[in-house]
Amino acid sequence: MDIDRCVCQRTLFAQLLPRVRAGSWDLDRLMRETGCGAQCGLCRPYLREMIRIGTTVFHQVLVETNDSEGTA
Repeated sequence: MDIDRCVCQRTLFAQLLPRVRAGSWDLDRLMRETGCGAQCGLCRPYLREMIRIGTTVFHQVLVETNDSEGTA
């Protein structure tokens, strides 16, 4: 299964990455600006990885970490 979007906002990670890079956004800013990651939160670990390494399609399930980064 490929994971490539925020389901709540129906937004592809590939659409978010250019905005993240252009604005030097962190996860909190991404959530504020787009709403992605701010509702059910299932995409939050994918958004973190997207920001960190630029991946926009994931082939494995990622889980939320216990850190406080990106919590609303």
